[in-house]
Amino acid sequence: MSYDVIVIGGGPSGLMASIAAAENGAKVMLIEKGSKLGKKLAISGGGRCNVTNRLPQEEVIKHIPGNGKFLYSAFSVFNNYDIIHFFENMGVQLKEEDHGRMFPVSNSAKTVVNALINKLHELEVEIRMNTVVNAVHYDEHEHTIILEDHEKIRTKSVVIAVGGKAVPHTGSTGDGYAWAKKAGHTITELYPTEVALTSNENFIKNKSLQGLSLRDVSLSVLNKKKKPIITHQMDMLFTHFGVSGPAVLRCSQFVVKELMKGQQEVPMVLDILPNEHEEHLIRSVWDSVKHNPKKAFKNILKGIVPERMLAYVLIKNDVSEDEKAGNISKETIRSIIHDIKHFSFNVHGSLPLEKAFVTGGGVSIKEIVPNTMQSKIMHGLYFCGEILDIHGYTGGYNITSALVSGRLAGMNAALEAN
Repeated sequence: MSYDVIVIGGGPSGLMASIAAAENGAKVMLIEKGSKLGKKLAISGGGRCNVTNRLPQEEVIKHIPGNGKFLYSAFSVFNNYDIIHFFENMGVQLKEEDHGRMFPVSNSAKTVVNALINKLHELEVEIRMNTVVNAVHYDEHEHTIILEDHEKIRTKSVVIAVGGKAVPHTGSTGDGYAWAKKAGHTITELYPTEVALTSNENFIKNKSLQGLSLRDVSLSVLNKKKKPIITHQMDMLFTHFGVSGPAVLRCSQFVVKELMKGQQEVPMVLDILPNEHEEHLIRSVWDSVKHNPKKAFKNILKGIVPERMLAYVLIKNDVSEDEKAGNISKETIRSIIHDIKHFSFNVHGSLPLEKAFVTGGGVSIKEIVPNTMQSKIMHGLYFCGEILDIHGYTGGYNITSALVSGRLAGMNAALEAN
């Protein structure tokens, strides 16, 4: 059997590549080793599928800190607004939520996955499920895909869309890196991003804050010189092993990169009340103390910060449970407020790549043509999605990158084959 385009990998980028190739007149086969297409789409956005983000293009690229700028030329062909039109043209109504995140009105990822699968059938793309690719052989005129059962399939163009190494239960187990290397590509160092962080701090070990979730806090990663590298204002959570939640996930790649440079620990600073001015807080607490000297001091601070956090900060500042407000010095108040505004702790690692949401590193973008996703090294070879060294924050940015790169890879693979 011979095809114009073979797409390996049935995730977001592979589905989009198959559709784009077929729309451009190619005879397409899509090969997926699992029993389901679109597994990552199905679990994204908590099972509701955050298909893209409606923020302006500049902003979207800013939210893809891992080589997002590489996507500028791709966005000039097909961008986040085109993704919205693409789904709406297939009858998938979308709605916008906070921070520009776009979801199907049905609130179900199935709507999105089914629309893509129906489109594949409509375009007569041949789909092979539960099919493992053993090797890709490159040749001067066409390439050969060798399956696990030794079947050989010839094709003019190959699109490798097999993902990275994050979330392996969806099928991304890093298979594609070997095929990329065989074609002469460089794989940059792989590391976890959008991942929970681990800490050996005493308050983590003794679980005094475990399960405490904080709303709308500001979290910063500091470098060796104690200067902030990045700050994110979102929710976060203390866990039995360290910290997690949206703010932590966004900061995580910056922590991981510091650790990759050989640092043993990375300092983080948490501002529990980012919208309050420190001096103003000190003054207002001091006023309450003067007016209510007989009140328990902890009741004066009640409601300003979550109870367990408050209990921890009071113990840290040697203030007992029932200490009267009148006994507290202005210095102690200053120190307590400082702890609330600059809660400092060290992190020592992250959960492994398999537990991360997104893979950092991958096929070097220096070896990819930015407006076609074609290999600069091998004819008829295209890459898209997470196998590339591109990664974004959660919030529809990685799926945007996957769909945009998939669209270009499929379209250009078909044009080259024809």
